[in-house]
Amino acid sequence: MSTAIEFNNISKLYRLGLVSTGTLSHDLKRWWTVNVRRREDPYMKIGEVNDRSSRGGSDYVWALKDIDFKVEQGDVVGIIGKNGAGKSTLLKILSRVTAPTTGSIRAKGRIGSLLEVGTGFHPEMTGRENIYMNGAILGMSKAEITRKLDEIIDFSGCERYIDTPVKRYSSGMMVRLGFAVAAHLDPEILVVDEVLAVGDAEFQKKAIGKMQDVSRGEGRTVLFVSHNMAAVRKLCRQGVVLDNGQMSYIGTAHDAVEKYMLDKNTYNSEVRTIVTPEMRDINRSLKVKFISIEHAKGDNTYAADEDIVLLIEVKSDKSVEHCRINCTIRTTDDLSICTNSSTKYFNIGQGESKRFRYTLHNPGLVVGNYLLSFSVGVGNAEEGETNFDVVTNATSINIDRPRKNEESYFLKWDTFSWGHILMENSLEELSSCDM
Repeated sequence: MSTAIEFNNISKLYRLGLVSTGTLSHDLKRWWTVNVRRREDPYMKIGEVNDRSSRGGSDYVWALKDIDFKVEQGDVVGIIGKNGAGKSTLLKILSRVTAPTTGSIRAKGRIGSLLEVGTGFHPEMTGRENIYMNGAILGMSKAEITRKLDEIIDFSGCERYIDTPVKRYSSGMMVRLGFAVAAHLDPEILVVDEVLAVGDAEFQKKAIGKMQDVSRGEGRTVLFVSHNMAAVRKLCRQGVVLDNGQMSYIGTAHDAVEKYMLDKNTYNSEVRTIVTPEMRDINRSLKVKFISIEHAKGDNTYAADEDIVLLIEVKSDKSVEHCRINCTIRTTDDLSICTNSSTKYFNIGQGESKRFRYTLHNPGLVVGNYLLSFSVGVGNAEEGETNFDVVTNATSINIDRPRKNEESYFLKWDTFSWGHILMENSLEELSSCDM
């Protein structure tokens, strides 16, 4: 398979603050150094990592720094990372909206870009007129647009408003129309930046289906930026994680999402967790509170059919009767799989500390990482319950081995589309008299 896009050490340097405010001497010095003396840009040396949450000591930041990877033809690549990580900047460089400070990009084929809601739309023009104008901007001929017009309008779902000025459209309608035009451009490379966040569930399903058809059925390449991890898992085969303008991971989409979500949740992989105030839900009475949670085996790695045994210590400020402990298992992208409640209640006196062995029997989880949250309180779902303390993502477990005798099948498990739990089952053939 040939290479569709090649990013060669792409970097982008930005200057912070107001543009063109007392910078003439600065610009002349920079131009003279780079273009006449043929030396390295002096301001590139003082560029800092693009951490938007902290104040730096330089007016220059690297929005991107040394991005280097290849995308194969027909591949769907998800680019993920927190806000300000450099995702949109990378796509703008690819779409030639802006130029890189250093490095180069080689792309084979026509590029169709949908970077922002209503890109290239004129608010006073109708939806139909904007289809022609937007299509022309993206490189489509008038005859090509006319031939696909009905298909574009039908895909957008905006037929009733197609002859209404788009200034009266909602943001969702505008992104529907913009995506419909870009998707029917038939580009060799489709670049999509966070448009699904605006659309409704129907549009998201339709858009993901279209991108799958474009990549798998027609062999075109898709670069997809989104904060919707479920969409990235479903649509993409490869994933790139950006962090403060630098590439922190590249691999399969599943592994990239796993890496990003684990870092985002700052998950606790320690064998023994000492519970801190930052880990607790607010507005809890803390009549009974967690002190520590520990893996009894001295490791947080398990097989799929291995009991998960935890040592839990709690302490009470007041005497409480009929207490119970709950455990909720979540995926790294915060999908709750199940909640397990202790079947045995306990009483605890004022100022008393107690330790428990809490066992999750044969959980049947597929290979991957999971986060465990805990609550301690009284009551149940039917009668009403009160939680005195709730600790989110207190510890993690890593399932790295399948059940016995399921090695070949289990390791190929697709955790997104097939689920996260492997249940026991039986298959019995019925005789003709039983039917």
